[in-house]
Amino acid sequence: MEEFKHIPVMLNEVIDGLDIKENGIYVDCTIGGGGHSREILKRLKTGHLYGFDRDGKAIETCTERFKDNKNLTLIHANYKDAPDILQARGVTKIDGFLIDLGVSSYQIDTAERGFSFLHNGRLDMRMDRSQSIDAYQVVNYYSKEKLLDILYKYGEESNAKKIVENIIARRKISPIETTGELKEIIEASFPKKVIYGKGGVSKKTFQAIRIEVNGELEGLDSLLFQLISMLNSKGRGAVLTFHSLEDRIVKNAFKREATDCLCPPKTPVCICGHKKSIVLVNRKPITASEEELALNPRSSSAKLRIIEKI
Repeated sequence: MEEFKHIPVMLNEVIDGLDIKENGIYVDCTIGGGGHSREILKRLKTGHLYGFDRDGKAIETCTERFKDNKNLTLIHANYKDAPDILQARGVTKIDGFLIDLGVSSYQIDTAERGFSFLHNGRLDMRMDRSQSIDAYQVVNYYSKEKLLDILYKYGEESNAKKIVENIIARRKISPIETTGELKEIIEASFPKKVIYGKGGVSKKTFQAIRIEVNGELEGLDSLLFQLISMLNSKGRGAVLTFHSLEDRIVKNAFKREATDCLCPPKTPVCICGHKKSIVLVNRKPITASEEELALNPRSSSAKLRIIEKI
């Protein structure tokens, strides 16, 4: 079996932040290679961990890695469906949840998964390989307007217009099939001094397409609200984000649920009736230490936010 490699980001900070109870019920919404889950399981005696992942390879890997562990249930599903799936299984209250929104090293480094401009492979980028839409379809069949929209919105790419013009021109000649071809088109959209001086000019476009393919930002706010509502008193939630769009959603969701009244500032008396349900364990996001950055450069963009249920 091909190994699912991934270095868990801010492992100690996540585990400390979750403040794990040995008899608690926990949910790892994105189990990946099981790095964080392994440490959660070490701390459970009579408790249980439910591990979700939409990537079948992750579930296959963790099934093998944790085959003798009775405290773990693995579920192949989109993490946004976790609350409904858990409740259908009779799990209505939990003591903690973890959402790691990063793309795994396995997905990035496996060329055939088509995630990275660093490894040439067919344009794919699907976390769940059973879904129909992939990066090939986005790049070759989306309208000019739709491509511009996702590059601006999901990639925050200021050079989106030129990149999209070049994509449209190239695909009129023949389909854009590989990550290498797309990288060439993106780099041709920038002055050479920018490419060589800055490096990684493809990153924002690849990020935008990946987010579109996997619907990564859709329903995240709703998921956080549902998981918070399932937490027992003193239960903890931890979320790792890797770009500003994700972090903004998480930050705002946590801020909302940690605030008593959401009425406009000049409203004389509260009419919304909103009551805070959580406290922020860390007001500012936790970032990777210098030691971790040296060992795992991919942790450089990570931000960890932790909350506790009142």
